[in-house]
Amino acid sequence: MPLSTFRIFFQTGAWLIVAFLVLPLLVVVPVSLTDTSYIGLPKEHLSLQHYVNYFNSPEWLHATWTSIWIGLVVATCASALGTSFAIGCWFLSDKASAIARWVLITPILVPPVVQSLGFYRFWVKLGLIDTSAGVILAHTLLALPYVSISVFAALANLDRNIPRAARSLGASVWQTVLAVIVPAAKPGILTGFVFAFIVSFDEIVGVLFITVRRVTTLPKQIWEGIQDNIDPTIAAVATLLVILTLIVTAIGALRRT
Repeated sequence: MPLSTFRIFFQTGAWLIVAFLVLPLLVVVPVSLTDTSYIGLPKEHLSLQHYVNYFNSPEWLHATWTSIWIGLVVATCASALGTSFAIGCWFLSDKASAIARWVLITPILVPPVVQSLGFYRFWVKLGLIDTSAGVILAHTLLALPYVSISVFAALANLDRNIPRAARSLGASVWQTVLAVIVPAAKPGILTGFVFAFIVSFDEIVGVLFITVRRVTTLPKQIWEGIQDNIDPTIAAVATLLVILTLIVTAIGALRRT
């Protein structure tokens, strides 16, 4: 078979995969513009009533703000703890540090329902049920592996002789960490921060287990909207999130070019 035929075959397959992933997201856009009071395509005309309902709804705006500020706090805490852990393991580089790395990754391997059940049982004893502190602590534990993996990847190419040279020239341990290790790990720290924020912002299973009424994040508000009356405002929120994601992605791509 000619090489050009192989190229056409793989290109067609790639575009089909892209269409399979993107088309379900695009369907949300016309649904968000429906003129009906239920989820469906517009019948008579396009309407922005569900976008207006979102921006005029204290419940939706409060849930959005709650997810944003909790996500930022979680990303900050997870970045600080995950970076410290990764740098410490990088310095040690022994069997114990390797075991610690595998232990930290376990939250990714454990099913979310099992994690959430464990959080619930432990949080009841600590009095953290239905509190912002409880959600932040749970999300931080879930986001830690993503930060540590990103920082480990950033430090993989760092020559160990560079910190040794800094130490031999009179730099203290903290000066070596701040002037040599942290700058080398900066790309991983930034990537981990973004991943930690996304993990917190999208997390729903744990929130359903450890919150009742006092703490409502955006995913929980969407879940309740689906459970109650399938509010088309959900489609408007989903469209706004897709647009925001595309904007952030485009900015990141333009900054790299």
